[in-house]
Amino acid sequence: METWPGRPYPLGAVHDGAGTNFALFSEAAERVELCLFDDRGAERRVPLTDADGSVWHAYLPGVGPGQRYGYRVHGPYRPSEGLRCDPAKLLLDPYATAVDGQLDGDPSLLSADPENPGTPNGLDSAGHGMFGVVTDRSFDWEGDRRPGHPYHESVIYEAHVRGLTMRHPSVPKELRGTYAGLAHPEVIDHLKELGVTAVELMPVHQFTQDGFLVDRGLSNYWGYNTIGFFAPHNGFAAAGTRGQQVVEFKEMVKSLHAAGIEVILDVVFNHTAEGNDQGPTLSFRGIDNAAYYRLVDDDPAHYFDTTGTGNSLLMRHPNVLQLIMDSLRYWVTEMRVDGFRFDLAATLARQFHEVDRLSAFFDLVQQDPVISQVKLIAEPWDIGDGGYQVGNFPALWSEWNGHYRDTVRGFWRGDDDTLADFASRLTGSSDLYQHDRRRPRASVNFVVAHDGFTLRDLVSYDSKHNEANGEDNRDGADDNRSWNCGVEGETDDPNVRELRSRQQRNLLATLLLSQGVPMLAHGDELGRTQGGNNNAYCQDNELSWVDWELDDERRGLLDFARRVVALRHAHPGLRRRHFPVGPTPDTPPERAEVVWLRPDACQLDDDDWKRGDAHALAVYLCADKPMERDARGRPVTDDTFLLLFNSYREPIDFRLPPAAFGEEWQLVLDTADPAADADGAPITAEAEFPMEAHSLRVLRRDRRE
Repeated sequence: METWPGRPYPLGAVHDGAGTNFALFSEAAERVELCLFDDRGAERRVPLTDADGSVWHAYLPGVGPGQRYGYRVHGPYRPSEGLRCDPAKLLLDPYATAVDGQLDGDPSLLSADPENPGTPNGLDSAGHGMFGVVTDRSFDWEGDRRPGHPYHESVIYEAHVRGLTMRHPSVPKELRGTYAGLAHPEVIDHLKELGVTAVELMPVHQFTQDGFLVDRGLSNYWGYNTIGFFAPHNGFAAAGTRGQQVVEFKEMVKSLHAAGIEVILDVVFNHTAEGNDQGPTLSFRGIDNAAYYRLVDDDPAHYFDTTGTGNSLLMRHPNVLQLIMDSLRYWVTEMRVDGFRFDLAATLARQFHEVDRLSAFFDLVQQDPVISQVKLIAEPWDIGDGGYQVGNFPALWSEWNGHYRDTVRGFWRGDDDTLADFASRLTGSSDLYQHDRRRPRASVNFVVAHDGFTLRDLVSYDSKHNEANGEDNRDGADDNRSWNCGVEGETDDPNVRELRSRQQRNLLATLLLSQGVPMLAHGDELGRTQGGNNNAYCQDNELSWVDWELDDERRGLLDFARRVVALRHAHPGLRRRHFPVGPTPDTPPERAEVVWLRPDACQLDDDDWKRGDAHALAVYLCADKPMERDARGRPVTDDTFLLLFNSYREPIDFRLPPAAFGEEWQLVLDTADPAADADGAPITAEAEFPMEAHSLRVLRRDRRE
């Protein structure tokens, strides 16, 4: 085969229309072979004889899209020194933009000889793992434009590509569970009618299946097991896996953008699918183990793990940082996604061992002209020492706010000593973000995410029920702050069912009326249940797939969710860019942006905030004077609202505030009576009425005032 020297940059396999340039980084390699595979699986090896700065490269004329390939890296195999080169293993290109195949669990995927761990087993893994595929990057985007929703106007919808559509009756069976299925008009119409502005897709980078799950008849459903950071997962493709998955993914993005919906990817750069020192050799381990992975300082045969998955990427190595930044840039520029949610992001800040918000990774993101301009969301924790970092990420970043989740769940469960914390979460968590001039957009508010109970299960179960996972119910979180409303699991009791429906409405309304960026979990608007399983990571079946067949109860929840999202979109005062300001000595309370009131309409004082048995309050949100200015400098005004909360187990008498706050108020929303007439008679100042137990009301001041 004719071979030219080629170029060391860019890394990966890049087709130029006449041939393909291959480039692979490895400091540990003594020799590298590029392996090409035909349709029958026959292998042809091409030595890469040129190396610049530890990048091995060659250009092959005539090699084009669809070509399957891998690498064999010759070099030292000395695990005690952190070196694990093994030419018997066919290695996936870390920069492969498409992947064909999946692991079959063959023993050849493991390097070590079980009788002698310091010696490779010599078994050839070709045909048992995955191939990289050369792709054609050309694509007709047909004038695609990014929706570009500002953070404070965003409503995020966390979704799983497969789980969202596997049971959708309008999606053709051959498209269910795929990128094409998610792009189906019926699915997009649902998202538009719900009012979401972005889908946050659980991992779509190429991931692998865990052998221990496959042996139990389960699978790695969630996908937090990445092996290819540039390749869309081939298991989600309807069109094929020889590069067609790239086109299908782009078509999905284009369809969502046309509907005004952004695409955010949940990315897993903290570890890879190769696991600990007993795991398979698939790519990074065999290419340059010591460069890619964080090893234990005094025992480099083992991995320093802050993720609970067996390994962590070495975030101070320049080529690891380059890999991550190149991947992010590729997904923004080539695949046109709109942002990223970083799994276990505290690990990315561990340049050495401690979490450092000024680490090299954050420096690179800050100065990058592409990545710094898209949405960046951190899961701000890992399992290492000092790993819980909510509120401590840099200014460009938003964060999953775990404090918000826990506080809102506790408040509506009726926990004591939650009032002050609840007030802070409702108004954007200024205690976490304002100290370094961050805004409410820094807080991604959520009550439910993929990890834990669904919304319906949160109000239906006191305890997890993970028996189907095969771990004797030991897996999954024990502290869920859930409440079953009196009966564990499913019930026909109409009183319990009504209370559960009300609690779901309370949680949804609170989420969407809070300052910050709300995130819904897919199917929660439809009353999705997992039967009390709070760790469905391995359940690729009807237990975790969204059920689209709705009864009257679930259809009512969907209608309510649509109403509350629409209310948020219609009123800037419910989604402010800045933290609302309370009363000052120079401002009468009724002119403040936010005032906290007791049920008797008196302002809360210090003693009220400290009362552990307080479970009710009213929130006055004034927006009839300019709160702020929009992007064009125009003053932003809005209606003034009164939010009434009662999380107590009994009704509580409320009184509306004096006429200075508003002479007449109109009921907008009542979680105890979702069918209440919003056009009914107005409620006058200082009127008294009982608030149903476990309920929320929204009142709007008469516009004529």
